[in-house]
Amino acid sequence: MRAGRWEITTQMQMPNMPVQMPAMKTMQCITKEQLESSSKGLPTAADGRSSCKVSDYKVDGNKVTWNMECPDMTGTGEITFKADTYEGLMKLTTKQGDMSMKMSANRLGECAP
Repeated sequence: MRAGRWEITTQMQMPNMPVQMPAMKTMQCITKEQLESSSKGLPTAADGRSSCKVSDYKVDGNKVTWNMECPDMTGTGEITFKADTYEGLMKLTTKQGDMSMKMSANRLGECAP
């Protein structure tokens, strides 16, 4: 993954939901410092803050896997990087039930100053 401006598309899916939620697109500036952290470039809240803790972060070639624990959910994630794109899936368990979140992203260029 390279530093820069990324367009990230996420879509939540819940079994037994009659209507699925539409995909959401967000823009995120990924900095060099974020890429140097232990959870380099993993999806975060739009404001960059999260009360979730990432564990078992592993890199195997172009694939990254992790576990996470948040106050109201737990889950696992996997992202596969290809040049300036990635695709991934997070599986989450909440009090309301299980759900998954598909992710895809494209690097659009440099971050605005």
